[in-house]
Amino acid sequence: MGPLNRITQQPEVMGGKACIRGMRVTVGMVVGQIGAGRSVDEILTDFPYLERDDVMQALRYAAWRADEREVTLALA
Repeated sequence: MGPLNRITQQPEVMGGKACIRGMRVTVGMVVGQIGAGRSVDEILTDFPYLERDDVMQALRYAAWRADEREVTLALA
């Protein structure tokens, strides 16, 4: 995985959540948009200050975090 230089975490911005380039746009917001069925192009239209690389790094960061954490899931 390449560097995640567009993902920032600062206590004073969005409570320290992972954000895009210090803006008040969290990785979770971007990933949630993808999960809701929005395309990258639609996200870029809705958030014109974001760049395609921002969205792609948000997805890579989320995937990395999902793989790095062991989570106990309730059995169905």
